[in-house]
Amino acid sequence: MKKPIIFLVDDDPSVLKSVARDVKSAYRKEYRIMSTQSAVEGLEYLKELKTKGETVALFLSDQRMPEMLGVEFLEKAKEFYPEAKRILLTAYSDTEAAIKAINEVQLDYYLLKPWNPPEEKLYPVLNDQLDEWNSNYIPDFDGIKIVGYQWSPKSHEIKDFLAGNLVPYQWLDFETSEKGQELIELNNISSKDLPAVFFEDGSYLTNPETKDVGAKSGMSVEAKQKMYDVAVVGAGPAGLAAGVYGGSEGLNTLLIEKRAPGGQAGTSSRIENYLGFPNGLSGADLSRRAITQATRFGIEFLSPQEVKSIEIKDHYKILTLKDGAVVNAKAIIITSGVDYRKHPAKRIDEFTGAGIYYGAATTEANACQDQDIYIVGGGNSAGQAAMYLSKFAKNVYIVIRKPDLSSSMSQYLIDQIGGTSNIHVLGNTEITEVSGEEKLQKVKLKNNQTENEERKDAAALFIFIGAKPMTDWLDIEVIKDKRGFLETGPALIRY
Repeated sequence: MKKPIIFLVDDDPSVLKSVARDVKSAYRKEYRIMSTQSAVEGLEYLKELKTKGETVALFLSDQRMPEMLGVEFLEKAKEFYPEAKRILLTAYSDTEAAIKAINEVQLDYYLLKPWNPPEEKLYPVLNDQLDEWNSNYIPDFDGIKIVGYQWSPKSHEIKDFLAGNLVPYQWLDFETSEKGQELIELNNISSKDLPAVFFEDGSYLTNPETKDVGAKSGMSVEAKQKMYDVAVVGAGPAGLAAGVYGGSEGLNTLLIEKRAPGGQAGTSSRIENYLGFPNGLSGADLSRRAITQATRFGIEFLSPQEVKSIEIKDHYKILTLKDGAVVNAKAIIITSGVDYRKHPAKRIDEFTGAGIYYGAATTEANACQDQDIYIVGGGNSAGQAAMYLSKFAKNVYIVIRKPDLSSSMSQYLIDQIGGTSNIHVLGNTEITEVSGEEKLQKVKLKNNQTENEERKDAAALFIFIGAKPMTDWLDIEVIKDKRGFLETGPALIRY
């Protein structure tokens, strides 16, 4: 497999030689390092590299160059490699231009000259950017492949499961992919047994359960010890944070998640109001960073695994897992999160997973290409999904019961939506019914003021209408509020 490229541009030969030396010293094993003194020549190189099927992982460009400014070069380079990370190398006097470029050309970072010592001022930045790039990079594929039908709920379930657990895979639609059809024919698999999941060792599973896919993918479902200081049930943001803090304090910590790390936040296509990330980040990236941090502190992570019951005996807590295994802990932290509320429209259940999705369902974004899609909900999650899906869909319609988004969505998202031409807000509107044959094809819209109804074509429907706590499984006496949430902190004073 060809190594990805780190592309360097600086018109000053001595500076270019110096930065190339430092970058090669740290990254030559995993990447090819290419450099040029000419921004114009660099763009010509990029065109040639693109034609040859090469991949650029990161651009590092000087700002002040005679042929064009570094910001301009990075903007033009983005046309060839939109997923590559873009870093500007600049003097202190040009930091204002760099900060402006963060918004205008989605600059990922800027570095100040001089960058010595590179171990402190260069490598940590490049490591972080390359790690993030690698988390989304899909090379010429030799990993897990899924062959199935685009609108199959089971296919969606497996794709969503692997994506949520940060396992890269290649999706091959059986109806349109010659490669997928070839795999099925080669292994004498009947179309009725799809989806099929193929692994790197040549083995495959047909119509599998997600737990079996997880086990074959190398996920851990068996606890290595019988006793832990702390067991954390649920690996959403709260559970991941608890795991990090437990591990960092030297506690023997077990983290158990039944589906995928990150919880509902992990499915978000973009989070822009999270402290410390001025450019925003995806839910998957947040989950990846948190899991990496937690495992660095030595925590043990079980996924996909589910806690069936909890028993208290002699001051110890006994967790019985879904597969019958038993784990003991001195303390348990329950962060089992919430589950999406079901939409009441007629026939919703028939098409869930086949055009109707709870949450952002970023795995299905490509299927929305040049189609009309609908989003139900007026919160930030709905707004973030609308912005992400607008890159694929012809039109995105946000359906809300209220007149507008002002009472339920952050202003920065409202502004972004207002500036996106293919996103439309349908106020005072509800979806009362959905219809289709094998997949969602139409939605019925009702104006809650005029009572007028109309049917519209819809390739997909994404639902964000709130959530309910996942606490029904708890079979021990625990204090809950009237909605089912566990009471904690000052709220316990009432009891």
